[in-house]
Amino acid sequence: MAELSGAVMSICPEVSAPEPVFAEPWHAQVFALTVHLNEAGRFSWADWVERFSATLKRHGLSRELDGGEDYFRAWLETLEMFLAEQGAASRAEAEVMRSRWEEAYMSTPHGAPVQLRG
Repeated sequence: MAELSGAVMSICPEVSAPEPVFAEPWHAQVFALTVHLNEAGRFSWADWVERFSATLKRHGLSRELDGGEDYFRAWLETLEMFLAEQGAASRAEAEVMRSRWEEAYMSTPHGAPVQLRG
């Protein structure tokens, strides 16, 4: 039986862990927030696609994107525009929050959770 087990193991292809869908945690968070706001009725998905496409075009991103940093920066910019237009968060408020998160991130030891302090 050990011989059979070894033979079966030798013909099985190696299985590796799947690549992460999002390169950075904040990519997943901004995506999830956008989906949540859509599901809550804050905007239609068709409106989102139209606005996001316009942001990508404005950025000159006509090439095929791989879901990297430039893609999610455009995604975040589009979300911030929606929130500002709806009066949920002004651009100034978004900038203050971004600065606070950056400061918290930069002062957090590697591997520790980032915490935004009051």
